[in-house]
Amino acid sequence: MSQRRSGLSPACWLDADLPTVAENLALDEALLAEVHEGLRGGPVLRTWMAAEPTVVLGSSSHLSEEIDPDACQAAGVRVLRRPSGGLTVVLGPGCLMWSVIAPLPETAPGIESIHAAMLDPLCAALTAAGRPVLRRGASDIAIDVDGMERKVSGNALRIRRGAVLYHGTLLDRFDIGLISRVLRHPPREPGYRAQRPHEAFLANLRLGREPLEAAVRRAFAADDVRRDWPQDRVTTLVRDRYLDAAWTHRLP
Repeated sequence: MSQRRSGLSPACWLDADLPTVAENLALDEALLAEVHEGLRGGPVLRTWMAAEPTVVLGSSSHLSEEIDPDACQAAGVRVLRRPSGGLTVVLGPGCLMWSVIAPLPETAPGIESIHAAMLDPLCAALTAAGRPVLRRGASDIAIDVDGMERKVSGNALRIRRGAVLYHGTLLDRFDIGLISRVLRHPPREPGYRAQRPHEAFLANLRLGREPLEAAVRRAFAADDVRRDWPQDRVTTLVRDRYLDAAWTHRLP
């Protein structure tokens, strides 16, 4: 695999297949804790895909502002909340999730530097894979569709003193119509969106899961593979946070 183009050390690819969205959200947070505590020495990279459609609120998202609860219930779409910032997303088959958990130096870089370190190499790898993309807004990746820039990836981060969790979506063959049904127009948006509704603003990469995962791995030079993950931490986080209605609905 080709070398990444960021200041990060080569990442370790974590091969862990967890069945539920709650477990995967918990795994990202558990890995962040391990890297923060010095239990993992370098960046960890992973991807996963939800088996069924799920709405995931940002840590500071207000449920009533960003989703339509009645539409979610009618569509049988579960609502969860993640530990990172940013706006609400809809996950499911055809939407690849990617996560990098990396140690931070004592003098942490600025937010824009973190965005660049994560997104620039990913954009280069996706472009090399045959889908020319570019960064837009604070943390979006977009493609050109008939002269209009459409979002294919939205990303968020959570910083602890010694580590950062950076994760996001890669729309590949996702039902964008479902997003229009269950999400409201966002309370804030990047300028390039220009008030477009979801179906006119979002697009799919259509690379296929295996080529897309290969591009993500190339972006971060993730040649080494590990399969150990903090199972006890994940179990505790799922029980005490990610399946706790008080956590999900704490900002109505």
